[in-house]
Amino acid sequence: MESQLETPNSIPGPDKPAAGVKRYLDPVDRVTEVLFGLIMVLTFTGSLSVAEAGRDEIRTMLIGALGCNLAWGIIDALLYLMGCLAERGTDLRTLRSVRAAVDSRKAQHLIADALPPIVVSVMEQTELETLHQRLKQLPEPPEVANLHREDWFGGLSVFLWVFLTTLPVAIPFMIMSDAKLAMRISNGIAVGMLFITGYAYGRCAGRNPWLVGGSMVFVGMILVTLTMALGG
Repeated sequence: MESQLETPNSIPGPDKPAAGVKRYLDPVDRVTEVLFGLIMVLTFTGSLSVAEAGRDEIRTMLIGALGCNLAWGIIDALLYLMGCLAERGTDLRTLRSVRAAVDSRKAQHLIADALPPIVVSVMEQTELETLHQRLKQLPEPPEVANLHREDWFGGLSVFLWVFLTTLPVAIPFMIMSDAKLAMRISNGIAVGMLFITGYAYGRCAGRNPWLVGGSMVFVGMILVTLTMALGG
């Protein structure tokens, strides 16, 4: 409902999002997708025994890492699309309930529940009633919610963030014959990506980005260790 109540003169329905309002993936989503992809690929590179690894072992590891992130990228994209459809369906039901409400106070309560609490805290009852009347003036909403182009692009973005995260860590093993050196470079790239991920998250969360970046490296390594220890 948030996107439906943003503009006073032209309020798009729940199945017709305003152009340019929704981003495919917000910064926090990007950070979590990159972190997920990194942990997945590090469980493969970390399980490689450099002292005993031959080209066949490295090839098997690369196929496993790329294939796993490919599969999880597809799964994450499908889950994202399912979430978008569920959100649109919820907005559609809320809109219908607001339009069908005979009691104005009930309609205002439904609108308030659909808005962020911080926004509701500064709104007067008359403003909620104004929104109620404007929502009643909208054309009849569709029977079912549908996915839109921005949702499909969002799903594609999720897939790419998960899958492409594999490549920088895996590239050293693709182009170098020295497995030991490739491992060192790969680990260095992974540490750098974990730090950048944490730095970006720190800025989004309003925390010290340098501190969060360092913490992300530490937490990421712990998560990889746990994943490997549990057979992941």
